Amino acid sequence: MSDRSKKLPGRPRSLKSHQAILQSTLKLLAEVGYERMSIDAIANCAGVGKTTIYRRYKSKAELVGDAIESLREEVVIPNTGSIWSDIDALIASAAQITLNPLGRQTVAMVVGTASTNPEFAQIYSTKYLQPRKEAFAVVIERAKARNEIQIDVDPNLIFDAMSAMMFYALIFPPNNQSWESYVRQVLQAILKNEA
Repeated sequence: MSDRSKKLPGRPRSLKSHQAILQSTLKLLAEVGYERMSIDAIANCAGVGKTTIYRRYKSKAELVGDAIESLREEVVIPNTGSIWSDIDALIASAAQITLNPLGRQTVAMVVGTASTNPEFAQIYSTKYLQPRKEAFAVVIERAKARNEIQIDVDPNLIFDAMSAMMFYALIFPPNNQSWESYVRQVLQAILKNEA
């Protein structure tokens, strides 16, 4: 069999088309919301055919998950030598992503859509939350190795609590302190007996 016959049919995927699809998805998500957005509308907005989208994505939920992920920066695992410096770096990164109009709108869409669409919730959890849980677990395991917290601390439980308080403080901002200091204060309360 020749090398030519082993090639997949069709044209190679265009990075420009891919970016247009992601940008159009985000635009329509903001304008009409997840439920009212269609693959047809995304294709029209991006200037591509529906088949171009379906070659890349199996569903609208998967596409939206990728589009949201495209807004996020690469997962960075801080290693400052101190759990609280590492956590401060994580909180600062979350604040930079979330505390702006697009970030707030994205959070509202994610929470609203994930609560009514299990497929979207699963894709978002897998594509966005799981890598961040794994990065956070590294921070916690390093803290355990430095004897900063007890060995039996569950990093997933702490991550879930931190995420919950971040969402809560985003919706109901604290009156007397910054979002970042509020999140840190609650985490300190959770971990205070873990040293």
